[in-house]
Amino acid sequence: MAVPELAPRRTIGGIIAVWVVAAVIGVLVGLFAGDDWRAQWLAVGLGGCLILAFIVQLWSGRSQGFTERVAASALGALVVLGVISLGFGLAAIVPG
Repeated sequence: MAVPELAPRRTIGGIIAVWVVAAVIGVLVGLFAGDDWRAQWLAVGLGGCLILAFIVQLWSGRSQGFTERVAASALGALVVLGVISLGFGLAAIVPG
């Protein structure tokens, strides 16, 4: 018989941490990768964020909602990197 948790830990911190890491990866790719390689490095960064999402959620030790938390982390990282990629694309179009 499983004993329910009296005060479950909050899991939103782990989700947001992955989003912050995605933003940092996006900025680093923008600073250090050439224009021809940005898309490839953003894809590698997204893969790293997916692995990080699994690690963070496994580390929390809660099985309830594991899939939803990993999905929220990965989807948020995808959105963050997509917005940064959109910024790169717009910056490439604008002359100057």
